[in-house]
Amino acid sequence: MEAVRPSHPTLSELREKAQPIEVRSRKNAEHWTAQLYLRHISIYFTMLLVRTRISANGVTGLMILAGWCIAASLLLPGIWGAVLAVFFSQVQMYIDCCDGEVARWRGTSGAKGVFLDKVGHYTTEGLVAFVLGARAVGELSNLRADPAAMYPYLLGGAALSSFVLLNKALNDMVHVSRAFNGLDKLADSQAATALNPGVVASLKRMARFLPFHRIFHSVEMSLLALVSTIVTAIAVPIGTAPLFGERWLISILVPLCFLSVVGHFLSIMASKRLS
Repeated sequence: MEAVRPSHPTLSELREKAQPIEVRSRKNAEHWTAQLYLRHISIYFTMLLVRTRISANGVTGLMILAGWCIAASLLLPGIWGAVLAVFFSQVQMYIDCCDGEVARWRGTSGAKGVFLDKVGHYTTEGLVAFVLGARAVGELSNLRADPAAMYPYLLGGAALSSFVLLNKALNDMVHVSRAFNGLDKLADSQAATALNPGVVASLKRMARFLPFHRIFHSVEMSLLALVSTIVTAIAVPIGTAPLFGERWLISILVPLCFLSVVGHFLSIMASKRLS
């Protein structure tokens, strides 16, 4: 049942209920953009939302649409498509902060909201990864003119999308496995995910110096798409192949994401998350 709360709260009242310390201190649930600046400004949009009749799940629906717009923007060639993708990635994360704040204020948090949030992030990141491959192909005429050279980029996008989705699913597999075996919900803390001493723990410490496993989020991938477009704009006039940056990007991201999946799997098995 929905909790009875004022429809016109003060900013301090809203912040106390919608942004409690236990939410802002979560280890994995908060993206760095939320920690750095979005949580500081999301409360103002939440203030407007709680004065309307839109539900928290309705706000999550807006987040999903913003995420799909990231992928759609990357279908636009050139720098403006990449700039638009970066913009929508920020919009998505901004709204992603707000839907939970609306739910906490109204007391309507529930399984449907979590499910919709998962749908939003899975579909967004899977689509963005795939579109990076399509972006490396460029126009359809390129595919028709030289399919043997262009299909590997589409295949790379499909592989990257699969690896990104599998990497995300591994975390949910942990929670499902614990639930099926009657274990308590895994705490979102450093201690709960700590690795047992050994080779995997040593490799993970080394990975902190080059945390490439963190770049497969819609925000990071859209930023990389923008960087690759800038590289192309600089490199092509001096004699490199068309879409130089975009093609190198997909060629680099696929093996890196594969390594991330392998490392993620090994870190789960070497930790106490499943015991």
